Amino acid sequence: MPGDLHAFLRGARRALCLGIGGGGDVVGALAVADTVARFGPAAIVGGLTWERRVVDPLPGPRTIAELRDAEPLNRSVALARAQTTGPGGFTFAEASLAGFLDEPVVLVDPGAGPAGVAAALDDACARLDCDRIALVDVGGDVLAHGDEPGLGSPLADAVLLATAAHLRTPVVGVVWGAACDGELTIEEVLDRIAALAAHGALVGTWGLPPDGVDRLEAAVTAVNTEASAAAVACARGRRGTAAIRGGTRTVPLSPVGGLAFFFDPLAAMGSAAPLADAVRDAPSLEAAEKILARMGIRTELAYERELRRRG
Repeated sequence: MPGDLHAFLRGARRALCLGIGGGGDVVGALAVADTVARFGPAAIVGGLTWERRVVDPLPGPRTIAELRDAEPLNRSVALARAQTTGPGGFTFAEASLAGFLDEPVVLVDPGAGPAGVAAALDDACARLDCDRIALVDVGGDVLAHGDEPGLGSPLADAVLLATAAHLRTPVVGVVWGAACDGELTIEEVLDRIAALAAHGALVGTWGLPPDGVDRLEAAVTAVNTEASAAAVACARGRRGTAAIRGGTRTVPLSPVGGLAFFFDPLAAMGSAAPLADAVRDAPSLEAAEKILARMGIRTELAYERELRRRG
């Protein structure tokens, strides 16, 4: 168990901060990396090979073999640079961020399921000299229970959080930009954060100083992301609401959205994150999707496949 954030990072050399929801969650990973760096350790950021459908029309995540101009580290992890693309030539959010940072950014294919991805992350951490992992979700749907009316993308978050049950590398979970993805309401996210605290799973809550917000504000001009942009607006002190997803969703802007909530992922799986607990032993992403489907939960993979069938 991480205990508190100071204790978790004490003596660490380098942390891998990984956006676990795909797409613009990598900017949330950068926010957490900047927070971690203020405690001492260096950090490298990363995200998933799963882009939003407006970027990549193919359902699901891309495999490492499908990447172009990337440096594979193993079957599930690669390093992306500014020129890294997927099938058809689309640009990953991670590649855009790599161009902004002028340094490699990690890409992870979640297809191998929690145990397989955990083994790949442990191997990648050894290669990258990382001895801590932060699993970062923008919005808070990683803490979804499955019955929330706005829930739209529970699968990637659940699978990646469930890697904590198999990782050898010390790991912490993070929610940044509460409710900024338009899935869980702010009340639902705060209810889950309260549940983390009640179960002794909340490790700490941190905000960024102005210079950190400056860097994130610059990053969201380079990376196509609405949820992380809303979180940056929250960190800037904006109040009210913002429309995202072409006006189909409205998100609240408040100081809460600018905070990062750090938590013990294993304790969360026993309390506020039941979907990750449900898929922790799934042998693949496909198997995890079937588990959630049997629970009556529609995933982003099912949604993308349905739209693909409709043409």
